[in-house]
Amino acid sequence: MRIVVALGGNALGENLDEQMTAAKVAAVSVADLIEDGHEVILVHGNGPQVGMIETAFETAAKADHHFPVLPMSVCVALTQGYIGYDLQNVLRRELAMRGIEKEVCAVITQVMVDPKDPAFENPSKPIGGYMSEEEASKLRAGGEAVGEDSGRGWRRMVASPLPVDVVESKTVKALVEKGQVPIACGGGGIPVVWRDGQFHGVSAVVDKDRAAALLAEILDATMLVILTTVSKVSINFGKPDERQVDGLTTEEARKYMAEGQFGKGSMQPKIEAAIQFCDSGPGRKTLIAKLTEAHDALLGKTGTRIC
Repeated sequence: MRIVVALGGNALGENLDEQMTAAKVAAVSVADLIEDGHEVILVHGNGPQVGMIETAFETAAKADHHFPVLPMSVCVALTQGYIGYDLQNVLRRELAMRGIEKEVCAVITQVMVDPKDPAFENPSKPIGGYMSEEEASKLRAGGEAVGEDSGRGWRRMVASPLPVDVVESKTVKALVEKGQVPIACGGGGIPVVWRDGQFHGVSAVVDKDRAAALLAEILDATMLVILTTVSKVSINFGKPDERQVDGLTTEEARKYMAEGQFGKGSMQPKIEAAIQFCDSGPGRKTLIAKLTEAHDALLGKTGTRIC
């Protein structure tokens, strides 16, 4: 099968040492799928990492005005580079240890969004470090979106629009068809809009799972595999009657989502991505499973399948 694997950013740790350790774990899971003969395209998140970069430059700019506060599109590009660097090297080494000769290539990937997406009217994704109300007022006066984050302080806010196209999808497809393993749409992709005959980065964050679903659709993949920290999707999560489910139809998934069964910042985006991909063509399935159980999940021993 042709499989797009979406790896969560939180699964990659909070710092460089944790990231390298986590990347090695991810490499084993991905290599298992490749060893079974599947074509694999890897997408990774960047939640902690992009926040770390944004906070670092924000702090530097406060200390020295010569340091810029980087646009979010540039921060995402930076995470694609250094996370892709780690993933491609550990995965190449894991494959070589198994006697599998395959090139692994991280592609700096832009993802188009609609400049008229309603998300731009209400930026709601917190990024960067916390600030005082006075600092927040200054940024707001300068046209920046700033909001109060869960009672913990003020932070910059960016939009989270839906992805509408993957700019480098033909490059990714060419790599797959040559038997290589591409790493693409890292962090949901660098958010861009088309204007005046060229692409322009925008201050936004694209959901990684939604970008992976779109890429899987464009590449005509058979399956979208979303790897996370839990073995299965749960109904009534955290309650005495919590129940793990082996499978869901998209109709059932919509019903449970309407009931508020899935956390908006955790499982719901994964369910939305699953529905998006499954509805995009006949025979397409999504598998949500724990990172370390990817191989067993594909064999039907664990995980939740949505079709």
